[in-house]
Amino acid sequence: MHRIHVLVLFWILTSASISVLAQVVQYDKPDREQFLLQGAKKEGEVMIYTSLVPEDLTALGAAFERKYGVKLKSWRANSEKVLQRAVTEARAGRHEADAVETNGPQLEALYREKGLQPLRSPHLKDLMPQALRPHGHWVGSRINLFVQSYNTRLVKKDELPKAYAELADPRWKGRLGIEAEDEDWFAMVVTDLGEEAGLRVFRDIVRTNGLSVRKGHTLLAGLVASGEIPLALTTYSHGAEKMKQRGAPVEWFAIAPAIGRANGIGIVARPPHPHAAALFADFLLSPEGQTILQKGGYVPANLRVADRAQKLPLKFVDPALMLDENEKWKKLWAQIVLGAPR
Repeated sequence: MHRIHVLVLFWILTSASISVLAQVVQYDKPDREQFLLQGAKKEGEVMIYTSLVPEDLTALGAAFERKYGVKLKSWRANSEKVLQRAVTEARAGRHEADAVETNGPQLEALYREKGLQPLRSPHLKDLMPQALRPHGHWVGSRINLFVQSYNTRLVKKDELPKAYAELADPRWKGRLGIEAEDEDWFAMVVTDLGEEAGLRVFRDIVRTNGLSVRKGHTLLAGLVASGEIPLALTTYSHGAEKMKQRGAPVEWFAIAPAIGRANGIGIVARPPHPHAAALFADFLLSPEGQTILQKGGYVPANLRVADRAQKLPLKFVDPALMLDENEKWKKLWAQIVLGAPR
């Protein structure tokens, strides 16, 4: 009986602790910023697990600390490792991270593991509708926009395809490249075309012209710039834009609809620095934080920060679909794309 009483007491204390943390993170009165800042200054720091590139992470941290006097600490890895660490620590009852900033499917998986709490912010009303999740436990903060990029010396603007089916024309033989792990883009394009028709289109492209499959979007954009791959089907808009700004003969366009993948932020269920966690989430979603991400080449989710890509017809990767049908699309991708003649 004593053991049962101890367990009940532990459950009550744990539930009360989580409730208090939620009240902090989800505080929604007009003085939210002042309330969070007062607590954040006492906490002194915020820890995020992230897959954001170092230069953009550094810029965000410097601006956040300059504005609020609170230090941004981070642990950085690819999105799969970020998810693995966050889930492992949550299951073990270790509470080191305050927030997780990474790819949408990984955040969706963390939500399903009950590793996130509902996220509130005064900036949610300004975000793209596609950046908001029905359950409200994480939100898109930066958009990786899949676009087609081409070498302007090797491909004329007037020959650019307006539909994927046009890439099955023999004139594209040996001229096409694609990134090796973009099965989520593939799934969204195929479902948009209608699954049967979409799969037929890609089989036709591969059979007629082949695809040069390369691992890494930065590498792929670089190969377009060098001319080794005249046209790439899946580069990120920010990667192509950076190449262009550096003077490379690269331009990008999008076969409608452009496919976007929301990278986002979620606050963990039991953050050690709840005030600082919420303050940082607000900063990241604010025009100030979004402008920093835009300078890094990302498409801002906040519509108050205007961007060329926001005006494109957009379809977002459905993170829930990619979790539920992951094996199906990986298999089709491997059969049709990864098995393509080079």
